[in-house]
Amino acid sequence: MTSADETPVRVGVFGLLGSGNLGNDGSLEAVLGYLRADHPEAIVDALCGGPEAVTARFGIPATRLHWNRAEYRTASRAGAIAAKGLGKLVDVFRTAAWVRRHDVVIVPGMGVLEATLPLRPWGFPYSLFLLCASGRLLRTRVALVSVGAATIGNRPTRALVRWSGRLAAYRSYRDAQSRDAMRAMGVDTARDEVYPDLAFALPTPRASAPSDPSAPPGPVCVGVMDFHGGNDDRARAEEIYRRYLDGTTRFVRTLVEEGRPVRLLTGDACDASVVASILGAVDSPLVTAAEPASLADLMNEMAAADTVVAVRYHNLICALKTGTPVLALSYAAKSDALMDRMGLGAYCHPAREVDADRLLEQFRALEKRSAELRQTLVERNLAAARQLEDQFTSLTAAVFPATDHTHAHARQESP
Repeated sequence: MTSADETPVRVGVFGLLGSGNLGNDGSLEAVLGYLRADHPEAIVDALCGGPEAVTARFGIPATRLHWNRAEYRTASRAGAIAAKGLGKLVDVFRTAAWVRRHDVVIVPGMGVLEATLPLRPWGFPYSLFLLCASGRLLRTRVALVSVGAATIGNRPTRALVRWSGRLAAYRSYRDAQSRDAMRAMGVDTARDEVYPDLAFALPTPRASAPSDPSAPPGPVCVGVMDFHGGNDDRARAEEIYRRYLDGTTRFVRTLVEEGRPVRLLTGDACDASVVASILGAVDSPLVTAAEPASLADLMNEMAAADTVVAVRYHNLICALKTGTPVLALSYAAKSDALMDRMGLGAYCHPAREVDADRLLEQFRALEKRSAELRQTLVERNLAAARQLEDQFTSLTAAVFPATDHTHAHARQESP
C-alpha cells in the first residue's frame, strides 16, 4: 500500500487506442495487466483516439488525442483545412498539459514507428513527436514499449519518427528488424532491447484438441484486411486491393468446394467491407463471419480452428498464441519476422500478390505438418511469456520512480 507521505505514481497510456483496431487495444490490455500486477497503486489514464471506448472497456479516464474531431477525415474545403491547421497548434498545448500531469507515459506496443500502411506525417507521427518532445521538456519519462518500426522513405515522416525515438526515455522493439530500422534512421539503439509483442502477455484460451486424422477436416479461420498496400503503394493501391481480394475469395471458394467450413475474421472495423465482399461472392452456408470485439474473441475463434490464414499482424499473433498453425499473408517485414521467430517462417505468402493456387499449395503443406507445428508453438509461446516478464521488470527499473518499483519488487518477493 502507498503510505500517507507518498504520492501514487501517475501513469499515462498513449496511442490510437479505442479506435476499432483490436491489436492496439490488445497491447493496451497487456500493459494494464502489468500495471495492475506490479504497480497497483498507480493512477492511470489515457490520451487516445477513442476515449469513450477506452473508458467503457478498460475503466480508466481517457482524453481525446486530437482537438480537431475531424482529424482523420480528408479536408477539401477551406474551413476544414483551416480547422486541421489550428488543431495542430492547439494539440501542442493540449499534449504538453496532459504529459505534465504524469510521472510516466507508456506507448503500449503498436507499429508507432513505421509506415507500412498509408500514413501522413502530420497525423499520428506528429502526435507521437509532440508526446516525446513534451516528455523531454517536462521531465516526464516516455516509454515506447515493444513497438514496431520500419525504415521510412518519406522525409517529413522519417524526421518525426527519428526525433520521437531520440526523445523517448525508454525504447524496446517487438523484433530485431524494428531496432535495425531505428538505427538506420539515426537513433542510437545500443541500449535498446528486443522483446515479443505485448499481445503474447495476454491470457490464452484453451486450444481445441488436434483433429482425429480419420475425421473430416475441420474449420479454417481466414483473417481479412482492408488492404491497399503501404505508404509507397498509393499509386497502385486499388490494384493491390483487387488482387488481394480476388485471390482470397478464390481461396475461400476452393475450401468451400472441398467441404471445409470457413470462418471470416476481422482485426479492425474497416475490415467489414472485405467480409461483405467475400460473403457476396461465395454464397454458401459453410462461410460464416465473426464480429470479434477483442483479441480474446479472436483467440477463441482461432483456438477452435484446425488452421488459420491471416493478414493482420495481431491476427497472426492470436493464431500463434493459441498454438494453431497459421499461414501469413504478409504485407511487411514484421509479419515475416514474427512467423520466423515462432518457427513458421516457411508459411508466408505476399499479400500484395496473392496467388490462390500457390496459396492453396502452401496451405496444404502447412496442414500436413499440423501436429509437429503445434508442438513447436507450445515451446515458442513459453519462451515469449518468459521474455515479456523480463520486459516488464526492465520497464519498471527504467522509468518508474525508485520508491514505486521498490514496492513492486517487494510484492514480487513476498510469499
